[in-house]
Parts: sequence; structure tokens; C-alpha cells
Amino acid sequence: MRITWRLVLGFLAVSVLALLAALTSPSWPRERVADGGSGAGAPTGSPVTVPDAAPCTLHAATPREAARRARPGDTVCFDGDLSRQRLVITKGGSRKHPITYAGGGDAVDGITIEADDVIVEEFRSVRPEAPGIELTGHRVTVRKNTVIGPRGGDGDGIRFFGDDLTIAHNTVRGTDNRHGRHADCMQTFASDTPPSHRVRIENNRCEKVDNMCLMAEGPNDGEGDGRGTTADFTVRGNHCETLRASQALMFEDVQNATITGNVFAAPTDHAIGLARHSTGARVDGNTLHSGIRYEVGIDDSSRAGYRGPEPGGLP
Repeated sequence: MRITWRLVLGFLAVSVLALLAALTSPSWPRERVADGGSGAGAPTGSPVTVPDAAPCTLHAATPREAARRARPGDTVCFDGDLSRQRLVITKGGSRKHPITYAGGGDAVDGITIEADDVIVEEFRSVRPEAPGIELTGHRVTVRKNTVIGPRGGDGDGIRFFGDDLTIAHNTVRGTDNRHGRHADCMQTFASDTPPSHRVRIENNRCEKVDNMCLMAEGPNDGEGDGRGTTADFTVRGNHCETLRASQALMFEDVQNATITGNVFAAPTDHAIGLARHSTGARVDGNTLHSGIRYEVGIDDSSRAGYRGPEPGGLP
């Protein structure tokens, strides 16, 4: 056979095409699809996930359906549009296996939790009826949620009641004191609601809050029901922007509060108030706006066991 330039060029062209096909072909095994064939997509039956999110184990159209079907350890994701209704959670898991309600950034018209052993995360509420989030229960975690401009009521962003609570990485923005409200970022009290113990409030952002970032009142503050105690709060790593109140954090009849590593970003008179037997407080490592006159205000009834900077005045 006589070799010509045309044959050489043809051979080279075929070789190049074969090489390109080999390079662009996937090197991983192709997944089996439901009909027994092959495809390059994800295997059927695998949950769809987003980074840092738990996989959904139960899809529900409504909170009522979730309450009927969820079991301890489930991660519930909602397929229906909840943007015009309040998310009411009444079904909890167990101590070792809480139920997670995962929003994935979806909108709801506020959240009410009346259950133990739940995690509620990544929901967004814009102008919900106040409080934007209200939780009553034990071993409840509320994290990575956003509440913007809560309206009505007393204007609060988050209210909480119970034991072993975690409120972390949430954002509350734009609470409004108009019409006589006391619009706090977060609040608890013990009048017609249970006192709270072992509460962790960590790495939240309270932005453009008219009243306080935290108002915590125990059962013996003069307005409570006098039953039990409120104690053992850890307030750490939060960003607090209080626009109208004299102090950013206020504790009345709350024992053993640890307040550390927070940023007080607005010029309040003082950052922290300890009153009405709020004994055993520990304060350190906070960052203060230059316009804050002093870090801690305290009354005589709250001095026992106090550890922190020298108080600058009354609460």
C-alpha cells in the first residue's frame, strides 16, 4: 500500500478525535437508574442536600402533616408555601433524637414552638406578628433564623421559656418601640410562663433594635408569679445594637449569668444591668462602643458572687 500525505493526515485526525473522546468521557462508573439502564445523574432515592444542611428524611406540605408523621430523629422539610402562615410546631422528638425542622431559607409568617426536643433552623420571617419566634419547651434549639420588623404585640423578636435552650446564629432586625411597645430582640419572663434554666444565647445578631437585646426577668422580679427560679444563662459572642434603651442587656432576678465576648455596638448609657437579686454574674471580654459610659450597672441585691469589671453605677 502506498502511503500518501492524505493517509497520514487522515490517520492523525482520527487519533486526535479518539483522544478527545477519551478525555471528555467521565472516569467514574455511571449510576443505575430506576429502569435498569444507566445515567450520569445522582442515584435515585438519595436525598437532595445543600452544604451544611441535614438531609431531609421527611417531606411535609403543612405543619399539621409534620406533626402527624414525624418521628424522633427526623429532619422535616416543608414542600408547601408557608409564607403567609405562622409555623406552629407541636411535635417533638426524644432527648437523644430531637426532630429537626429545616427551613432552608424559606419564608414563614413567624414561628411558635410548643414542644420538647426540637431543632428549628433556617427560616425567614419578614414583618411577622410579634414575637417573631416564641418557644416554650425543654431542650429546644433555635438557630440560623431571621426575623425582620416584627409588628404588633410588644414588638419582640424572640421570646423563650423553658430549660436547656439554645438560641444561636439568629438575626433579629428592626424592632420598633412605637405605640408604647418595649420591642426587645430577645425576652423571657416568669409570670404566666415557666421560668428558664440553662439557656445558651450565642452568636446572634440584634440589629437596629429599639429596646434591649435581651430582657430576662425571673419569677421574683416584682411582676412574676413568685414560683421557682430563673438561672444559668450564657450570653456569648452576640452582636448587640440597641437604639433607645439605657442598657443593652437587663437581668432581673436571674442568677448565675455569664456574659462574655459580646459586641455592644451602640452608645447606650451602660451595657449590662443586674438588678433584683441577679447574683453570681460573670462578665468579661466584651467589646464596647466608645459612647457607652460604663459596662455594668448593678444594685446592692445583685453584688453577691459578682465577677467582672468594677460597676459604674446603678442598673
